Amino acid sequence: MTTTREPKIPGPDHPITIEATGARVVARVGAQIVADTTRALTLREANYPPVQYIPLDDVDQTLLTDSTTQTYCPYKGDASYYGLAPSVGGRADAVWFYPEPYDAVAAIVGHVAFYADRVDVQVGA
Repeated sequence: MTTTREPKIPGPDHPITIEATGARVVARVGAQIVADTTRALTLREANYPPVQYIPLDDVDQTLLTDSTTQTYCPYKGDASYYGLAPSVGGRADAVWFYPEPYDAVAAIVGHVAFYADRVDVQVGA
């Protein structure tokens, strides 16, 4: 059975903005740096806290582990996940990304985000 997902378009009732963060962003687990960039994007969505989307190229990919988890956001599309390696606490599904985000948020392609309760993300670090 195939289901058709109709993308929702951000608007006044559910705004989404994406802009360059304009500062250094560092993601850490304890003392271990997982990502370090000056090219992050800040995604602001409705009433949620802002999220830093970091280019995958600026992430230490040796610290990522594959995950089969997938979720869906009607505004952004299908999300995939990475876990973190045992060397940095072995946290499952700590990182998410949209391999083919919807057009309204296309700027986040090639970027990943970290769950704040699993990775410490600091802006202006």
